[in-house]
Amino acid sequence: MTGASGHMNGAHFVTRTCLVFLLAFECSSLVQKLPDNASEKKSNIIFILTDDQDVTMKGMTPMVKAKKLIGDAGMIFSNMFTSTPLCCPSRSSILTGKYIHNHNAVNNTIEGRCSSPLWQNGPEKKTFATKLKEQNYTTFFAGKYLNQYGNKHSGGYQHIPPGWDWWTALLFNSVYYNYSLSVNGTLEKHGDDYHKDYLTDVINNRSMEFLELQNDDSPPFFMMISTPACHSPYEAAPQYLNNFTKESLPKDPSFNTHAKDKHWILRQAPTPMSNSSLQFVSDVFRKRWRTLLSVDDIVSNVFGALTRKGFLDTTYVIFSSDNGFHLGQFSLPNDKRQLYEFDIRVPLMIRGPGIKARSVNHKPVVNIDIMPTIVHLSGAQPPSDVDGTSLVPLLMSSSKSTAWREDFLVEYQGEYAPNGYKGCPHTEFLNTCYPNCVCEDGYNNTYACIRKITESVNTMFCQFSDSENFQEFYNLTADSHQMINIASQLQPGFLAELNDRLITLSVCHGAECRKLQPVHQIREL
Repeated sequence: MTGASGHMNGAHFVTRTCLVFLLAFECSSLVQKLPDNASEKKSNIIFILTDDQDVTMKGMTPMVKAKKLIGDAGMIFSNMFTSTPLCCPSRSSILTGKYIHNHNAVNNTIEGRCSSPLWQNGPEKKTFATKLKEQNYTTFFAGKYLNQYGNKHSGGYQHIPPGWDWWTALLFNSVYYNYSLSVNGTLEKHGDDYHKDYLTDVINNRSMEFLELQNDDSPPFFMMISTPACHSPYEAAPQYLNNFTKESLPKDPSFNTHAKDKHWILRQAPTPMSNSSLQFVSDVFRKRWRTLLSVDDIVSNVFGALTRKGFLDTTYVIFSSDNGFHLGQFSLPNDKRQLYEFDIRVPLMIRGPGIKARSVNHKPVVNIDIMPTIVHLSGAQPPSDVDGTSLVPLLMSSSKSTAWREDFLVEYQGEYAPNGYKGCPHTEFLNTCYPNCVCEDGYNNTYACIRKITESVNTMFCQFSDSENFQEFYNLTADSHQMINIASQLQPGFLAELNDRLITLSVCHGAECRKLQPVHQIREL
């Protein structure tokens, strides 16, 4: 509901929601109880976040320990998405529970407000870290924060975001060697010695140091363990360099195919891909998997420590990624940033008190749901101004008819170089042209989409902000790989409805974004 009619008195809205939708979030969250053993003392919460880990190319395959310790012992969400397929905007949404049109970190640059002074003076002051500090949690962070963290224009390494007690953050983007950390505001430089410097292992060791200091008399703790894997430059630990040598890159129908009837960024990709590009994506695929083995070690060590310290039954553990990835789909060699399933689907597993083991939930959930979920698991009510919805009703409910959203927004603002990408054709306003000058981003790669999943509908509609006013629509029930754009076949009335809904989502805020659906419309798939 938008415009003046969308701004109702809060109490009236809750009452009306409860009466009409029965189990909508605003109603169910008022009565949703955490397990008794968690309510006696606040539960500990651990959030493990990977970087660029896909689902569609079997990106969870290397995570054998994580799957056993988290997924098999808790709930797996089979329809988990990012609301924007790029690191900094997605991480900003994860931290704040808001779509990018509300936190305004639109890309990975300072100019795009990634870890910028505007971000720091606004959204960064209202993250799950600040909310958990209000609940007297001890908070710990280790790893990659935001791509421009450490920039001299935003306070450099001395800046510690509010809400964090223990702070070990990578300056700038994911790497594995030769980097600097901000350790509670002090600069710590690392080189290329595996035993001292391999970043995933450094994060592992610092996490273990923190956990070993906790005891039964300690305040509840929250940990965010944010690994560089499986982001480029894809450098695995030495003991894993020979793993997966016989594994082949999964090749679905979209692999190395011409992007017919799709937006310009895809249409310009040469098809078939060059031999060098094919070799490149095959090598990257195996390298990405190898880097994830060290993340699996983190998960194993975390659970070992929780067991030794007696925290296993009082701790929630969340595992997810900031965005997906592609390697050769529609002949795009190596990136994310696109609207398709391979870039927006991500893993999500949650284990903890009251969550049934080996459970799978098929409802559509989004990265903006992580912040209110973490706050809710701490025993507090999620903030009223977030766009996401707490997953606690799904985690704790035995009912298969819990009301839930039927659609959500995916949005992205294209990143571009004002003078073009040097050395490549079609250089005006292009960015990320690699390898072989295949450009995967640009000013006209700006879009907003409705992704809809119900018992009977599985669709995606996208509107581009480009010179063509390009549109894409996919029926994923019949076309799961999004091969055929049928936007031109839509009836005018239906297209108008889609555009109206897209406009509503593109400007929504708070409760307007969280609008759920009646139980009789949304059920387990």
